[in-house]
Amino acid sequence: MARLLVLSYIQAAALLQARAAGQETAVVSPDLGLSTVPVTLDAAGARFPTGEEVTWADLARIQESTRKCFLVEGNQVTEIAIFSETTGWLRSLMPTAGAPTMLVSGISMHRFKGIDPHEDTLRKVKTIAPLMGRVLDTATGLGYTAIEAAKTATEVVTIELDPAGLEVARYNPWSQALFENPRIRQIVGDAYDEVAALPDASFSRIIHDPPAFSLAGDLYSGAFYGELFRVLARGGRLFHYIGDLESKSGHRVTAGVIRRLQEAGFKGVLRRPEAFGVVASK
Repeated sequence: MARLLVLSYIQAAALLQARAAGQETAVVSPDLGLSTVPVTLDAAGARFPTGEEVTWADLARIQESTRKCFLVEGNQVTEIAIFSETTGWLRSLMPTAGAPTMLVSGISMHRFKGIDPHEDTLRKVKTIAPLMGRVLDTATGLGYTAIEAAKTATEVVTIELDPAGLEVARYNPWSQALFENPRIRQIVGDAYDEVAALPDASFSRIIHDPPAFSLAGDLYSGAFYGELFRVLARGGRLFHYIGDLESKSGHRVTAGVIRRLQEAGFKGVLRRPEAFGVVASK
């Protein structure tokens, strides 16, 4: 897959500062912090080694947009934001100090205050480490969980409700392994229905990281937990992301989640506040 040039206010600010200092070159990231390249600065704008030139006017516009990421193709600079015909949600890519997050109707799909989305993912995965055998990821999002799990699992099956979400992920430099790693198998569909079609006891680990309860209440239901229990192998483990367990709403949702997981048959249900979720076993 050809590498894309994606910029945020962080890279734009660095280039504008270099121009203000009278520099003719600068070193910046073309992929939201994954790598750096030398960039030539001239009267028109900043020229990247792959041939794209971003005008100073476009860089000023990018710098002002602290919650947006921008795709650069030729001389076109486009905000990475897609309205979903499937869900009616607007999905966009938002930069952070590390890996970007996805906004769904303005709600972040990752923690980013005091932590970046990559570290957020590592904390979730660590709760049920080691990830081995076949792993089920019930909500693909930007694919960070699937990518991390595929480093040690034999196969990762990841489910995404919204094709628009995958389209945003394709524009995200941090998500490229989602489309390149042969150990990751993608399913596009509603996890509530797709999990019901999976074989019994076919996964050793499950990472259930659904959207907020207000957006996907059925993925917090006892019926869905029963299906997760069914497809988890004996001795397998589940991580369920909820949100801040200590917040007023998180405390209420967590109590219901624990009760319904236990009713579905899960044992050893434990709170893991550092990962904003709970773990359970079969």
